[in-house]
Amino acid sequence: MIQSRGRYKIAYMGLLLALALILSYVEGMIPLNIGIPGVKAGLSNLPVIICLYIFTWKEAICLTVLKALISSFMFGNMTMLIYSLAGAVSSCIIMAFFKRVKQLHILTVSALGGIMHNMAQLLVAYLVIRTKGLIYYLPLLVLSGAAAGLITGMISASVLPYIKKISKWLYK
Repeated sequence: MIQSRGRYKIAYMGLLLALALILSYVEGMIPLNIGIPGVKAGLSNLPVIICLYIFTWKEAICLTVLKALISSFMFGNMTMLIYSLAGAVSSCIIMAFFKRVKQLHILTVSALGGIMHNMAQLLVAYLVIRTKGLIYYLPLLVLSGAAAGLITGMISASVLPYIKKISKWLYK
């Protein structure tokens, strides 16, 4: 039975990675012209949040890194990889940390992840460009990160009970 659980975990991880890549592709096709470069809806982080809540932080980090690497190679470039890895990994770490606080709802954890994602990418932009004027983007990036995180968190909160129910059925 333990061996079959490992197979299911690998299959789930493969499905979550495939879903993350599909959502990353779709997200890249959605034009968000709000005047802030790099702002996205954050839909490709949905599988990462789900992974974080059905597995451990280790699997979520693994999924995050694989998603950033593969999506950058498939749909972007090396510059995108630097920004994507910084934002995604820091977001996943902060969500894993705050997930451990039992009083925090998945919406809050996801919103914090969205904010951290944007903060890490802003830091990378500063290190690359070396322009202090980027600080003016900070309030807008906090708001857009929180909004994207809340949307992703709402979707995760509504889907997660069904996924947990299916995974319990698979492990019997």
